[in-house]
Amino acid sequence: MLCAEGLQVCRGGCPVLSGIDLQLRPGELFGVLGPNGAGKSTLLGALCGELAPSAGRVLLDGRPLAAWAGRERAQRLAVLPQSSTLSFAFRVDEVVAMGRLPHASGRQRDGEIVAAALAAADIAHLGGRSYLALSGGERQRVHLARVLAQLWPGAAGQVLLLDEPTAMLDPLHQHAILQAVQALAARGVAVLVILHDLNLAARYCDRLLLLAGGRVQALGTPGEVLQPEPIRAVFGLEVLVQRHPERGHPLIIAR
Repeated sequence: MLCAEGLQVCRGGCPVLSGIDLQLRPGELFGVLGPNGAGKSTLLGALCGELAPSAGRVLLDGRPLAAWAGRERAQRLAVLPQSSTLSFAFRVDEVVAMGRLPHASGRQRDGEIVAAALAAADIAHLGGRSYLALSGGERQRVHLARVLAQLWPGAAGQVLLLDEPTAMLDPLHQHAILQAVQALAARGVAVLVILHDLNLAARYCDRLLLLAGGRVQALGTPGEVLQPEPIRAVFGLEVLVQRHPERGHPLIIAR
């Protein structure tokens, strides 16, 4: 389990994230919402150890992140940042295979896992292509396949952190990617995903954290968080909230 206790992050002496307490539960898809500048990416950076907290701490299975050896931590914790850059003409399957570097599972097993991750990200047909020849959305799916391969097939005790994985994707692949992530969570992985689309968050997430100004504005189920008043207070947007006619989750409609 990954948890944050009293987490605060400062930049230039000013807090940009304050008073964050949360636990990522095994098998849960946990969504983070908020306007630009709310502190979402800062939160992810602190949770993965990229940013040092000014106060509070982040624990993985009760141990501070810094207490984990790099390879051991990489077997348990995978991160997809907001943007991933790669300037060499690796084949797509080679990029995805980089996710297997923390493991010693053998070439044959790694090949099977890479193939499964490519299929999960709906890019099996791109396996032999040059990464540099791909569109932005295709590259995004390649990097998602890489972090899926890092944790594949997924188990309790593992954590996946995703920063806007649906950015640059068409509607079909937004759903396909979140379904792949949801399937990983169903195997026991604790998943945190930063999203901007309120309806995608309502459809796929088990719990939601609503951030503004680096502080928690709401935390709970989609039905509890995605209400007109907190949405208006945080986003300045007037909305109607209805029930999805088939699935029952909140459906957000801008007025």
